[in-house]
Amino acid sequence: MSKIYTFTKEERLCNKKLIDGLFRNGSSFLVYPFKVSWLISETEQPYPAQVLFSVPKKRFKSAVDRNLLKRRMREAYRLNKAQFLYLPLTEKDRKIVFSVGYIGKEIADYSLIEKKMLKLLQLLAQSETL
Repeated sequence: MSKIYTFTKEERLCNKKLIDGLFRNGSSFLVYPFKVSWLISETEQPYPAQVLFSVPKKRFKSAVDRNLLKRRMREAYRLNKAQFLYLPLTEKDRKIVFSVGYIGKEIADYSLIEKKMLKLLQLLAQSETL
């Protein structure tokens, strides 16, 4: 198995200062059922992108449902990040941090999540300011 298809701790956005800066100063766009907030990162990081996945407790009371959605989102990201996000970012020598929030009202199946994840990764890679 290739290292391209992994999702390591360093790729997860955990730094509270970066998260705060992302939501204060970042840009955002919608690809239903996702809301994406992103920011070009100035900090040194080993990967071109760091990502945060979130599902609201207000809409999905059960932790099982929230975890299922986050698992599907992470899997779709893991399988498609290399060709749709990492290649354009490394060509431009940029590093970004972004969050993917689930705003849908019902639990989407994996095929829809993957299709929309591909669309948002392409939009993120083609952003004018990157």
